[in-house]
Amino acid sequence: MLAAQITEFNAPLTLGQVADTVCPVDGVVLRVLACGVCRSDWHAWNGSDPDVKPGQIPGHEYCGEVIEAGAQCRDWKVGDRVIAPFILACNRCPSCAAGHQTTCPTQAVPGFTHPGAFAEYIAVPQADGNLARLPDSIDVTLAAALGCRTTTAWHALTDRAGLAPGEWVAVFGTGGVGLSALLLAKAIGARVICVDIVPEKLSFAKTLGADHVVNSAEADAPAAIRDLTGGGAHVAIEALGIEATTRAAMQCLRKLGRMVQVGMPAGKHTEMTLPMDALYSGQLALFGTRGMPGWRYPSLLNMIDAGQVDLSPLVAREITLSQASDEVAAFNGLTPPGVAVITDFSR
Repeated sequence: MLAAQITEFNAPLTLGQVADTVCPVDGVVLRVLACGVCRSDWHAWNGSDPDVKPGQIPGHEYCGEVIEAGAQCRDWKVGDRVIAPFILACNRCPSCAAGHQTTCPTQAVPGFTHPGAFAEYIAVPQADGNLARLPDSIDVTLAAALGCRTTTAWHALTDRAGLAPGEWVAVFGTGGVGLSALLLAKAIGARVICVDIVPEKLSFAKTLGADHVVNSAEADAPAAIRDLTGGGAHVAIEALGIEATTRAAMQCLRKLGRMVQVGMPAGKHTEMTLPMDALYSGQLALFGTRGMPGWRYPSLLNMIDAGQVDLSPLVAREITLSQASDEVAAFNGLTPPGVAVITDFSR
């Protein structure tokens, strides 16, 4: 099969033929219909993630069509259209039994610990417990754009932060995760302030319904948010994974506020100096989040299927597999608004 591989960190991906994937006895093989290009792929590409070794096939935001099912797979058959979480759980351990598949100690993560979806085909283990059916009404390009960014944002807002209608949400970073958080928070009935340093991204966020935007290169974002909200945000979403925005997210909250760390801290950002005085005096709640269990996918997919939220503006570009290398490398700088999705795996 044709695939793009990391053969050297911080170097162009190598496009070429690799061995066909093998179907797990409890899983399926998917023909990849679409795969998003994510900032997390950049972390893998630049060597920031210790799980990733040269030879890895990136790609973790994918949907596909079942072309083969293992003997122990009961729920899926050839021809089914499905979407998978980027954390594939064992569905047998105590964490999985409690519904917390994202904390499974033996999880498989395509693109990081296992071959990913920058390829024509991908194997998905434990398919019965991991896959979700993709409604016919949802285009595969949009489905892939949901990937880790939208599902993680949904889990952060609903499961971790418990966002309520009418609350103020401050979103730090307007990449795919941040824009997803904006659209989903508005669908819940919250009021949203987006923070970034790129004027074009802030203008785009405004067109998607942001109540206010703050350019943190020109203003003190926490002070501006406290002023706009009359005391601070109820919920802050950190969507970059760096110290500056994590600090600002904590400092923008009102008392008893909730902050969710959605952005993945990597490299030098795995250690941060944070304003613990704000945590203490504000009696804040800080949450970490990573992905969303497969069993929660219908809560998001049904809302999209019913027309309660339009996430199509997330998709900015459809690309070929050979163009994925340039898209990943673009995260070295200031990327344009919107998400790139691979939809042509033939070249």
